[in-house]
Amino acid sequence: MKATLKNYRQPPRKVRLVTREVLGKQVPQALALLQVIDKKISEPISKLIRSAVTNAGKRAEDMVVRSVIVNQGIVMKRYRPRAFGRATPNVRRTSTVHVTLEEQKTV
Repeated sequence: MKATLKNYRQPPRKVRLVTREVLGKQVPQALALLQVIDKKISEPISKLIRSAVTNAGKRAEDMVVRSVIVNQGIVMKRYRPRAFGRATPNVRRTSTVHVTLEEQKTV
C-alpha cells in the first residue's frame, strides 16, 4: 500500500507544506482537501494517493494516509552569468515523496 514520486521539480520544503495537511486523514477527505489547496504540488500528491489505493486493491473509503515522507531528490547545479565575467551557482532542488496507506481499523 505504498507509492513513490521521484525527482519532482520542487524543493522539499514547499512539498512538506501540503503533505502535512493530508497526514492521518481518510483518503476521500485527503483527496477533497487537495482539490481545494492552491499549490502546484497538490495535483501530483492526489495522483500519488490514488496510485497507492490502486496498489492496495481495496476501497478508498477504508484507507487512511498513514505516512508521507518527503526527502530531497537529486540536486541540479547550474550557473548563471554575472557581471565582469563571473558566474554564480544556481541550485535546483527536487523532491522524492513516499506515501503509505493503511486500512482503517473498524471498532
